[in-house]
Amino acid sequence: MKPGSDLGELSAKLRQEGVKTETRSDISPGVRQAITFTDPKGTLIEVYSDYAFASEDSHERGISPIKFGHVAYRVKDAKKLTKFYCEIMGFRESDWIGDHFSFLRCSVDHHTLNFVNYEVEALHHIAFELQDWSAIHNACDYLTKKKIQLVWGPQRHTVGHNIAAYHRNPDEIRVELFTELDLMMDEDLGYWEPRPWHEERPLRPKVWPKETLRSQWGFGSFGTFPGYP
Repeated sequence: MKPGSDLGELSAKLRQEGVKTETRSDISPGVRQAITFTDPKGTLIEVYSDYAFASEDSHERGISPIKFGHVAYRVKDAKKLTKFYCEIMGFRESDWIGDHFSFLRCSVDHHTLNFVNYEVEALHHIAFELQDWSAIHNACDYLTKKKIQLVWGPQRHTVGHNIAAYHRNPDEIRVELFTELDLMMDEDLGYWEPRPWHEERPLRPKVWPKETLRSQWGFGSFGTFPGYP
């Protein structure tokens, strides 16, 4: 939430919806106070508004993300989860692919949450933003040096238009490294900041056809392939 936001107001709103909340002060060294609750799919959510930042670490080690970008879930009912996060948590719908895959934003970034329909609920992937295309290039070389193979990419997604490369970490969680994600700098204008690779000008939030390619560059857009599922 934005700095200075009233956590009590959110807690009261959640309680009105029958969602039990708890106030905590120990979720992270930089978080003095947070509220926690379980969302409709059973995931523990921790919400805070103020953060005490650590001093800068001048030592570079491995891959250095700019930030944690987004998290994607496989869920039984993407519409139900999308409604909860938009109506209760204040997210906005960015795009849909068909009626089974939603992209939600809570900032200028195209998405910070994804929900996609699957029979078995599970984490789909987590994503970290890197500085630019050259950082993606260097990260892929670094992963190769460490004998960590990519499972998809590099590529440019169609929805969101981010350049992305995927690998699996030691816990077998799929991790996306990305850059050049679509941005909505002005909510009143209601369109994504124009880019040469956009299909429309201006490009606005919409429902993309179910058959939309997952990658503008082609490979990996059809079927499944080893290591990705």
